[in-house]
Amino acid sequence: MLLFTAIAVAVDSSERADDFVRAGFNTKQLINNYYLGFVPWIWSLLFPLFVFIAVIFFTSRMASRSEVIAILSGGMSYNRFLRPYFIGGLMLSMLLWVGTRYWIPKANVIRSNFQSTYVDRTDPTKNRMYNNCYNCFYLRTDSNTFVSIREYDTAAKAARGLSLNRIKNNKVVYNIRAEVMKWDTAVKKWQLVNAVERMIDSLGETKRDYPTLIVELPVKPAELKKDLYIKDKLTTQELIMHIRQEELRGTEGLNDKKVERFRRTATPATVLLLTMIGAIIASRKIRGGSGIHIAFGIVIAALFIVSDKFSTTFAVKGNLSPFIAAWLPNIVFTGVAYWLYRRTPK
Repeated sequence: MLLFTAIAVAVDSSERADDFVRAGFNTKQLINNYYLGFVPWIWSLLFPLFVFIAVIFFTSRMASRSEVIAILSGGMSYNRFLRPYFIGGLMLSMLLWVGTRYWIPKANVIRSNFQSTYVDRTDPTKNRMYNNCYNCFYLRTDSNTFVSIREYDTAAKAARGLSLNRIKNNKVVYNIRAEVMKWDTAVKKWQLVNAVERMIDSLGETKRDYPTLIVELPVKPAELKKDLYIKDKLTTQELIMHIRQEELRGTEGLNDKKVERFRRTATPATVLLLTMIGAIIASRKIRGGSGIHIAFGIVIAALFIVSDKFSTTFAVKGNLSPFIAAWLPNIVFTGVAYWLYRRTPK
């Protein structure tokens, strides 16, 4: 982990040199405002690979010295030989499970804040959204109420162009529009300026004009912000609540967040799976020693990563279930692990 971290930091610092100069941070500020978030993130990303390579290297050294043959010749069963790998892999899986649910999201806040502040603002591929009504919002606050907001300013907590519609039996029964909407910090409610309220019933339409009007909407200023990294910042419980809330509001394009939710459980399971695959591959003594084992292991790891990216793409861009997308590589490689186990000399 320390070796890969040093390499990752060296490569990342060379690629982001311009961003660091633009930020104007000294070394201490750079560590506190970026690398304290980057290092845990890169650890979580490569942790299954760390474990996989370590298991292959360690077990291959045992096999090359005929220690595995001696263990099995001494009467120990192959399943008993694999038991310590299973226990160790399970412990590391639990460590990563806790980390991805609580610790890593906290670190991602540091990394993503730097990314959005100093990198994305100069990236034309990210700024493309700013020209496509980036500060517009259309959401459902409950099962019958729909709100549209135009040109919301997060700094001023104010917006131009509010429209609220309440539906009953597929008909609009209530509508309110306002030229300006501002957050009143004193009463913790929204203040509407030049508001027009319409109520529709069987007797007709009733209209009222208000120079100013205080209303309570189930939408807070903190929620009126589009964050590209929101799924990485939230703990698992917060992410689940966020997904439920956005589903209630009728928000589309939530598959990436759902994949992230299920992956936080699937990735720790990957650690255990790759631990067992590494032990099974490297326990056989072959010509070429550790080099052949590591090469074979890297091929399997590359195939695993490719299959994971494919399933994620089909879930985010297509109709594949997010749960299946997160767990499909584990399901496929469980079959690979069983096939390798059956073919290994015991």
